[in-house]
Amino acid sequence: MENLLNQYETVHLKDVNVWFKAGKTNDFLTNRGSCIKYKNKQIAVFNFTRRNEWYACQNVCPHKLEMVLSIGMTGSVEDVPKIACPMHKKTFSLVDGSNLNGEEYSIATYPVKVVDDEVFVGFLE
Repeated sequence: MENLLNQYETVHLKDVNVWFKAGKTNDFLTNRGSCIKYKNKQIAVFNFTRRNEWYACQNVCPHKLEMVLSIGMTGSVEDVPKIACPMHKKTFSLVDGSNLNGEEYSIATYPVKVVDDEVFVGFLE
């Protein structure tokens, strides 16, 4: 199962080589997550309208290895946007993927841009 987690790695904006068109802005729920597939990856995309921002991360929970983060609860901790896994309530930063509970496992995050009502997620390849 660790192979599942190994396919997810944070991508920084400066390193993006491919902008994948994930859909139109109205295809995504507001203040919640939606799941897209890019190659062999499931990616959770969040239209965080309360913050007027978009985020993307791996959809797989690193603790239970289930594809559930897109249905987790969004919120903020000390002004850091977060996603809480619906299975165990562990929280992760949507900015850098860090575990906000202080545990060692984290999640991969991906840059998102919106151009003319189209949502793109950035990948290395």
